[in-house]
Amino acid sequence: MTVVPPASGEPRRPDGPRNPGDAWVIAASGEKYWGRFGAAGLLAFDPARGILLQHRVSWSHFGGTWGLPGGALHEGESAIVGAIREAQEEAGVPDGAVRPRFTSVLDLGIWSYTTVIADVQVPFDPVISDPESVALEWVPIDEVDERPLHPGFAAAWPMLRALLEVRPVVVVDAANVVGSVPDGWWKDRAGAAARLRLRLEALVVPAEDLDLGGDEWFPEVSMVVEGQARDIDDEASTVAVVRAEAAGDDAIVAEVERRVADVRTVVVVTSDRELSERAERAGAVKVRSAGWVLQLLAAHG
Repeated sequence: MTVVPPASGEPRRPDGPRNPGDAWVIAASGEKYWGRFGAAGLLAFDPARGILLQHRVSWSHFGGTWGLPGGALHEGESAIVGAIREAQEEAGVPDGAVRPRFTSVLDLGIWSYTTVIADVQVPFDPVISDPESVALEWVPIDEVDERPLHPGFAAAWPMLRALLEVRPVVVVDAANVVGSVPDGWWKDRAGAAARLRLRLEALVVPAEDLDLGGDEWFPEVSMVVEGQARDIDDEASTVAVVRAEAAGDDAIVAEVERRVADVRTVVVVTSDRELSERAERAGAVKVRSAGWVLQLLAAHG
């Protein structure tokens, strides 16, 4: 691998100090890739309008093609942070407008590119905010293939398009998960449930654990609470709290049925064997143990 300074045809930046990530990586075979620390792009998906595409200016790498807003990562920057930052710089994506659903990584060893697929939470109109774009458009899914696409995006698009139909949901048996760790939870069941909810906001699931494509998924989460844990506060959270009116197991099965009816790929977290069987009959594609989710949460802090 060779890293060389920017040359003609590089993505241009506003005047000012250059980030050390803004450089070409040259493979032994001669191919060049933009971003010393890799690169990332944002695939923003709005069900009503399609995906946000960028028409690349002619002097850029693969100029004249359509692709995703994105660019070189900064040193130590995560792909999600970098993809959203680049989309804000290039397309004016507002803070909080999108929620990541999954990532897809092209890893060439000497260089990697991460596509961050994100759902639009707050509709917005893109704004050309740097010289790298000729146009920014919301393109309906069925019309994407009609554009002259950037070669890398064109190669990935069939897989990405298929996964846009997949929306995993993790339904958590909170009593089972909390009760699997003897940390004094019985002294304050609502408080223990609240702590679990906070941790579940950062749940990241490897694609292989869901039998899905891509690399990492950021699923929707429903946490079912029962008994004294139903007193958990109503604090705003990305985790949906389902308060069981009677038996917790019945509420979990009902939540699975509701989510399946809403065309979701449902995974249930419980170590209860009988409940596991009921959840599978209700349509859950997988049942994972309390230890599984606790390991994932520990791995991501």
